[in-house]
Amino acid sequence: MKGQLLLVLHAHLPYVHHPDFETFMEERWLFEAITETYLPLIKVFKTLEKDKIPFKLTISFSPPLMEMLNSQDLREKYHKHLLKLIELSQKEVERTKNENIKKNEVAKHYRNEFIEDREIYVEQYGQDILKAFKEFQDKGYIEVITSNATHAYLPFYRNFAQAINAQIRLGTLTYKKYFNKDLKGMWLAECAYFEGLDKYLADEGINYFFVDSHAFLYAQTPPRYGVYRPIITPNGVYVFARDPESSEQVWSATVGYPGDSRYREFYRDIGFDREEDYIKPYIDKSGIRCNTGIKYYRITDKTFPLDKKDFYDLKEAEKAVKEHSRDFIFKKVSQIEKLSKIFDDLEPIIVAPFDAELFGHWWYEGPRFLEHIFRQAAKNETVSFSTPSEVIESIEKVQIVTPSESSWGANGYHEVWLNGSNDWIYKHIHEITEIMIEKAKVYRNPSELEKRILNQMAREVLLAQSSDWPFIISTGTTVEYANKRIKDCVVRFLELDNMLQEKKIDEKKLSYYEWVDDIFKDIDYSIFS
Repeated sequence: MKGQLLLVLHAHLPYVHHPDFETFMEERWLFEAITETYLPLIKVFKTLEKDKIPFKLTISFSPPLMEMLNSQDLREKYHKHLLKLIELSQKEVERTKNENIKKNEVAKHYRNEFIEDREIYVEQYGQDILKAFKEFQDKGYIEVITSNATHAYLPFYRNFAQAINAQIRLGTLTYKKYFNKDLKGMWLAECAYFEGLDKYLADEGINYFFVDSHAFLYAQTPPRYGVYRPIITPNGVYVFARDPESSEQVWSATVGYPGDSRYREFYRDIGFDREEDYIKPYIDKSGIRCNTGIKYYRITDKTFPLDKKDFYDLKEAEKAVKEHSRDFIFKKVSQIEKLSKIFDDLEPIIVAPFDAELFGHWWYEGPRFLEHIFRQAAKNETVSFSTPSEVIESIEKVQIVTPSESSWGANGYHEVWLNGSNDWIYKHIHEITEIMIEKAKVYRNPSELEKRILNQMAREVLLAQSSDWPFIISTGTTVEYANKRIKDCVVRFLELDNMLQEKKIDEKKLSYYEWVDDIFKDIDYSIFS
């Protein structure tokens, strides 16, 4: 009895780049992800390779994230951010000597981590994070894929075929730019699917994509093997569905591993605990308090208020990681044994997809958990890790199924991205989408200046289509920022369109928009035709 486990991490952030500011609060989203997720994953890969432990996983880097990681301005800003963290952690080492021995141990741990981060980021990879992931893909350890261009929620553009084509094609082109090979699979933004979307993927040569469990379970013809074997769509694209059992083990807010009392408490950070004069150089220049990544407390009891938490203990957290990794593999083996008895000699294939930032950013010990599940699996003959492409190559029989319309958002469909709080945005985004498609048809031989305008219009409409903005508005986090991003893109698009119509081109304003919204430098507006 054997089965395969597909571990899939989706790494995505909206395009947040503000070259007109020395520092910008929302750019810290990227800096935190690099420090707390992407660099720790690289460390895990290096450790496993050094110890000759086999590992396989799939990771999706969205095009906006790849573009930000490639931005020289953001690279330099992140390096300065990292140097500040090293400086702050050294201060904390000295300060905690007189506070608590456990805090002092953790402060030393952070200082060493940040110094190692800088060594990897600057010295080993020349500030190029993607280079590291390309290296491990080329060695055959991981499979890197991407998402549609700006993570647009594609079911809301089903009436704009050219817009869906542009999103998918630009995603594949951006991937090829950074990884120098053809794209095999795509993570559709929010796993959002509607019937017919597979045709767009097939036309771009995409072999596979992912959906949530109910896309299989509520299909017109439910797959014989449920979510535990891939299906193929009528247009010849393979589909993998999420295993709910694996998700609950890791992601559940009530019974998931990250809620263990021994793990680090995310919401208590010295950015809020330390006095203002001391912490001011290490938070936003506006003086707004924010996370620094230096945290000294453990979850303790989830019902306790933050000021009642106990001190974090690195050794106890490591014990928890090892316990949970053993438990995870044990449960996967049990799951495979049960499924194998009813699977007609076919191997069960368990798909475990997660947001990459869960590992390290939200769950500090997450990267160590990943390392240890690979170590545990290496001792077990029942479960083996694989990639979607390897599974597809080994499959001899596959059922043809049309998945149900679905997403992996709350309640499984579209309401997170379309509700009373955010529905106002779509009439504006759809309007500029329609204009962009029309302009791409009309302007066949534009002048160089007109082409620059059209290319920038394409950037603005793509940025406005990002699924992140309606998500942020719906969840009530940085709503003001999301509103501003949408409005800025729409206004800039319409101003550029007016320049074309009036034939009065403000080159200074155009250059400014090209500078502040500088995603996809090689874009060709005709992608919308």
